[in-house]
Formats: sequence, C-alpha cells, structure tokens
Amino acid sequence: MLVLKKYIHIGKAANIDKRSLIGYKPIRKIENLDLRIGQKLLTLSGSVIYAGTTIGDNAIICHNSIVREENSIGNAFSLWNNSIIDYGCVIGDDVKIHSNVYIAQFTEIENEVFIAPGVIIANDLHPKCKFSRKCMKGPCIKKGAVIGVNVTINPFVVIGEGAVIGAGSVVTKDIPDRKVAYGNPARITGDASDLKCSKGFTDFPYK
Repeated sequence: MLVLKKYIHIGKAANIDKRSLIGYKPIRKIENLDLRIGQKLLTLSGSVIYAGTTIGDNAIICHNSIVREENSIGNAFSLWNNSIIDYGCVIGDDVKIHSNVYIAQFTEIENEVFIAPGVIIANDLHPKCKFSRKCMKGPCIKKGAVIGVNVTINPFVVIGEGAVIGAGSVVTKDIPDRKVAYGNPARITGDASDLKCSKGFTDFPYK
C-alpha cells in the first residue's frame, strides 16, 4: 500500500506486495519527505519503507523488515526478514543484510558488505546520558567486509575493508583491513586471505 503518495517516486518494474507500506510517515519531523526508489523494487508482505529516504535500483525488502527515514541506500540492496535499518544511515551498493538484524542510526556501510543473521549494531556510548543524542554514531563498515552470525558492533568502531568478523563476536575496537577477528571482545587472529575452506570447495575463500 502506498502512503503519502505525493512524496513517492518509484522507478519502473516495481513489484510491491499489497501488504507492504511504502511512504510511511515518520514520527520525527524531517525537512524532506520525498521517498525516491530506483527501478525493479521488490517488497514482500509486512515490509515498511518510510518517507524521506532514498534507495537505488534492484532493492529487495523482505517480510516484516523496516527501512526508516533519512537513509541513503545504493543499488542491489537486500534486506531479509525481520530486520531494521534505523534512520540516518548511509549504505552503499550490493549490500546484503540477512534476517533479524538491527542497524542503528548514523551507521555507515560501504559497498559489497555482507551482514549475517542476528547482527546488532549500536550507536550510543552512554545510554540515558544527557549528551547521548549529540554523540550518537554507529560504526563504519568498510567495503567488502563480512560480519558473521550474532555479532555485536559497538558505536564509533571502524571495521576495515575486506575484514572478516567471526560468529558471536563483540567488536569494541577498530579492525584493520583484511584482518580476521573473533571473540568477546573481538581480537585479531590473522589475515582474511589466509583463511582456508574446511570443506574443500575452494582453497582460500577470501583471496
């Protein structure tokens, strides 16, 4: 269903489930309610896309997922079931976000990042502090990084280009480019290019 129709601009060949809400009005007051989405949008039942955001071509928004206002999202974006993109995020091209993921406000995700199920991203260093709204900032996840299942990423952290974060980790500090890190707190254990495929399908999956 289209809401606030006068603000909605969607490209050709969109396939919008009638049980989706497109152009939902934010509770927050924002300057620009225009919702701009490129060609070949696909939404599944229960998905919600707020007014006041921008999404590129070939986006897929799956069941019961939410994209809030004031986000800038690139091409070939996919958001799987029961995941949330909170407001004020910048997301690049070819980003895959799996099920049951929360992306906090003011997070930056560069091109070709993969985020596995259950990942939680934080943006508030001191919840309930009187200055917390002024210093909110999500992490920056650089191009091609891989974030494993049930990872938690703290505010302000930078995860480097091509880095791999192991399942269940809590990332509290920056991770350099092309490094593997896991644990609580996550610690660097080696280079992504040295990881071997234990099943024999390939030698080095991240070379």
